[in-house]
Amino acid sequence: MTDGRPAFDAAGTGAVVTGAGHGIGAALARALTEAGARVVVNDLDPDAAHAVAAELGAHAVPGDAASAEGVAALIGAARAHLGAVDLYCANAGVATTGGPDAPPDAWERAWQVNVLGHVRASELLLPDWLERGSGRFLATVSAAGLLTMLGSAPYAVTKHGALAYAEWLSATYRHRGVQVHALCPQGVRTRMLDDTGEHGQVLLAPTAIEPAEVAEAALRGMAAGEFLILPHPEVADYYAARATTPDRWLHGMNRLQRQIEARQETR
Repeated sequence: MTDGRPAFDAAGTGAVVTGAGHGIGAALARALTEAGARVVVNDLDPDAAHAVAAELGAHAVPGDAASAEGVAALIGAARAHLGAVDLYCANAGVATTGGPDAPPDAWERAWQVNVLGHVRASELLLPDWLERGSGRFLATVSAAGLLTMLGSAPYAVTKHGALAYAEWLSATYRHRGVQVHALCPQGVRTRMLDDTGEHGQVLLAPTAIEPAEVAEAALRGMAAGEFLILPHPEVADYYAARATTPDRWLHGMNRLQRQIEARQETR
């Protein structure tokens, strides 16, 4: 028990992992399976979902984990296979570069996947979890939700929204047996990092870790009952600096932005 809350034991757990065809999601599905969980692998890419499920001996449910219809279909199929969903890993996410100039559909897609996918899943999961007094929601938020991500306003803004929603869920329902975790890695060696361009290469690539390390941190954090799970421990110091000395922190971030602009100008 941690703070009066049950510790996490993956053995026998019925788990859903969204965005599990690649990267962090695939690593989470793999780590949970190895720990004894019964896993449903979800991804928008059906070939990727089926490939990971076949590797793990898990169950594939391809589809959209953001829209109301897609989330309902996923949870319905997962319950039919597992009996009940004990752990929902809201891992699917999209990263869009740009600022206010990013196309409206890019902003909308980021909002739908990075925030509303979490809201819609919890809306369907909570009645059962509250009735039986147990349930666990793991949101892959990213350190961008604690800090920011230069070069990608839609990602930074919606990841802040994902963190805010996870905090709200935890504050509202933890006394009723619902455990919520916010997984906040910094750079991770995935296709998403490859797509972040100059900003990602400067800010994230130097300290990037493997998806398996993120998954290991997630299982440790859930076992310890932690809300914030930080695979990069230094993020805690950055988060504290942002909260306690915001002008100094913003000046430092702007200095990084100017360095990136200078690199781009020399090309």
